[in-house]
Amino acid sequence: MLFLYPHFLFASLLLIIPILIHLFNFRRYLKIQFSNVQFLKEVQEQQSSKKNLKERLILLARLLSFTFLILAFSKPYLPTNRDSKLLVSKQKMVSVFIDNSFSMQTLNQEGTLLDEAKQRAKELALTYDINDRFQILTQDFEGYQQRLLSRSEFIEALDTIKISSLSRRFDQILSRQHSLLDLQKNDASFFYIISDFQRNLDIKKSIKTDSSNKLNLIQLQASHIPNLAVDSVELLNAVHQPGNTEKLVIQLHNYSDEKIIKTPLKLLINGVQKALGSFNLNPREVQNDTLMFSGLMDGWQNCLITVQDNPVTFDNQFYFSFEVKKKLNVLLIDGGTPNPYLKAAFATDLFFDTKTIHDGNVDYATLNSYPVIFISDIDKISNGLSQQLKTYVNNGGSLVVFPSTNIDIFNYQSFLNDLNVAYPEKLISDSVKVVSLNLQNKVFKNIFEYYPKNPDLPSIKKYYQLSRSSKNTRESLLNLTSDQSLISSYGVKHGKLYLSAVALDDQFSNLQKHGLFLPIILRIALLSEHDQSLFYTIGNFENFEIPLINLSANEFLKIYKNGKYSIPNARQIDGKTQLFLSDQIKTPGIYQLKKQDSLIADIAYNINRSESDLSYYSQKELSDLLPSKTNIIHLGTDQINLKIRETNFGIQLWKLCIILALFFLSLEILLIKYFKIKINAT
Repeated sequence: MLFLYPHFLFASLLLIIPILIHLFNFRRYLKIQFSNVQFLKEVQEQQSSKKNLKERLILLARLLSFTFLILAFSKPYLPTNRDSKLLVSKQKMVSVFIDNSFSMQTLNQEGTLLDEAKQRAKELALTYDINDRFQILTQDFEGYQQRLLSRSEFIEALDTIKISSLSRRFDQILSRQHSLLDLQKNDASFFYIISDFQRNLDIKKSIKTDSSNKLNLIQLQASHIPNLAVDSVELLNAVHQPGNTEKLVIQLHNYSDEKIIKTPLKLLINGVQKALGSFNLNPREVQNDTLMFSGLMDGWQNCLITVQDNPVTFDNQFYFSFEVKKKLNVLLIDGGTPNPYLKAAFATDLFFDTKTIHDGNVDYATLNSYPVIFISDIDKISNGLSQQLKTYVNNGGSLVVFPSTNIDIFNYQSFLNDLNVAYPEKLISDSVKVVSLNLQNKVFKNIFEYYPKNPDLPSIKKYYQLSRSSKNTRESLLNLTSDQSLISSYGVKHGKLYLSAVALDDQFSNLQKHGLFLPIILRIALLSEHDQSLFYTIGNFENFEIPLINLSANEFLKIYKNGKYSIPNARQIDGKTQLFLSDQIKTPGIYQLKKQDSLIADIAYNINRSESDLSYYSQKELSDLLPSKTNIIHLGTDQINLKIRETNFGIQLWKLCIILALFFLSLEILLIKYFKIKINAT
């Protein structure tokens, strides 16, 4: 047994006072005259022995009551580990993480889990001394949480915690706690994590904790509730045109072990209902379903999917946005004579705004305004155009190269070799046919309702043999032989390059007159438009690109929602504007990106769907994953104070001493009042 305040034990010297009083009874005796004292000796002897017994019992009770009172002030305790003696004598630094993610909205007998977590944290704070210091930490990782508070400040701060859309990993939480307390150079540091311990915490066996610090997990009991959520969406159309029919693929996820039957789902676009559905999902099933809608006008479309799934409602909405283009700019560069086949192909659809220009008259400053550029019938590409096209592709543009009937082989080799793609080596005058199509390529995706077994494919009279070596990955669209293709695609840094082995001329092939030519050309053009992501996830800190925006010294971009705005960090990189938002987005919804009052884009943010999986670690799993010194407190009862004190500070005995002191004081009173001395006279 050890003592927190051993100096109070010096008060035990005062116990000598009642002993001295007992030994020296200074009370005066009253003299009484008796006529006959014949029987007094016997009576006096009987009375004296009983009186001595009573006085000794009273003295013992008095001494014990004073002794236990002194011990109570000394605060005795039984250490439960070798560090207890050190810890109880120091000022303690306590970091408490309160899980305020969406899953903490789940109800239990105490109300919401977040309410219970705040109550447990208050009880925890009262376990420590008034001079100890506390850190409060939540999923938000706010800057003000990186300071120490007094106990009263800590308890007040608990009442301000609200549900957050963010969700951190276990290692991120520990790292954040250590980043503050490790600076204090204090051996008496304690770490608490109060949570329902969802599996999305991603606790791994590789997690290590400092053995000198005390990690305590307080697990709250959550109910197992069925839950359905929309995980993601995808639009099948490469480019969205006014009035076109759109196909939306929705990924639904049943996160529970129960079957979900006839759950209604609605799609709203700009506040107008566009589609309605009802779905059944088996336990833990992931299902993709397709909704179709049409009648969209040009401009940005703010979309919302809602599911009716009670009682878990925080993930019942899914936001996404996309832009319906009014037109698509296409640039055709030729060697002096416009290619009639390319011009005719783009004339079939007014959606394409086509500009044809001679290779000697190209305005290099406007190249980035075209998502796709076609060059054809150019014998020799000038050095200036070659350099500008290389920059254009590297910055994200799509370039399609159709050689002329009489190219300068070395000039094309130099141009294409700089882009690290295949180049023409020589002209082959053999008649061959296209043997197959690469139906897995995006160009051919979803354009065939039925693909015949023996299709009529383009015939080739002569072609340029392309080199086999390429630093960039090649993907063939139409195959001539096992190692030669009619049209190949290459990923070049941020952009794309398509290279044809034939000129668009009857001397080379019938490709330009074949039924495949039009869909191939138009699909390449449509795929060149780089739409931003349909949605982003809060907490992933994703950066995104938009077309280049020139900002003056006094101009900046803003992201608006509900009258509030934040300013992203914007950088001009590779002909694009990259936006860095860090943790400025906290709530799901549609945000407007503006330059002054001009709308640039609508951006959709959703909460992390990992919160939707309401499955939790068991106490045994936590014990297996975390170091052996980790203290896991599973709250089956309300004795959190007792559990924490016993674990970190040993078994406290001062309350027992108070009880014993009161017991012996009561015993003394009873002895004085009820212990009577009977005199037997004969």
